[in-house]
Amino acid sequence: QVQLVESGGGLVQAGGPLRLSCAASGSIFSINVMGWYRQAPGKQRESVAIVTSGGDTNYADSVKGRFTISRDNAKNTVSLQMNSLKPEDTAVYYCYALMFAQGMGRLYPYWGQGTQVTVSS
Repeated sequence: QVQLVESGGGLVQAGGPLRLSCAASGSIFSINVMGWYRQAPGKQRESVAIVTSGGDTNYADSVKGRFTISRDNAKNTVSLQMNSLKPEDTAVYYCYALMFAQGMGRLYPYWGQGTQVTVSS
């Protein structure tokens, strides 16, 4: 019923930019938080950046100053502009939304299927 669809992943050279986008669709009542997580092989999934419906943001220390998260509440979309990419940024990036779906009485997390970002040296 509720889906998160990511786009924009790919292969880039170190130092280059890449922009990820995510669109939420379905029976959505309200979205409190949207953001991006990532997971490299053999590593734990970690938070990259989040943004609330009010526009407050939070970034991982490893990406602060290089990545920028933005959202469009009216369209239920979130984007991640990644600049000055490093090989250690290589991971599967997952879109995340904490929301009230229509007919549900509490917040529930939703995840996208993930998109691969590979940064070459």
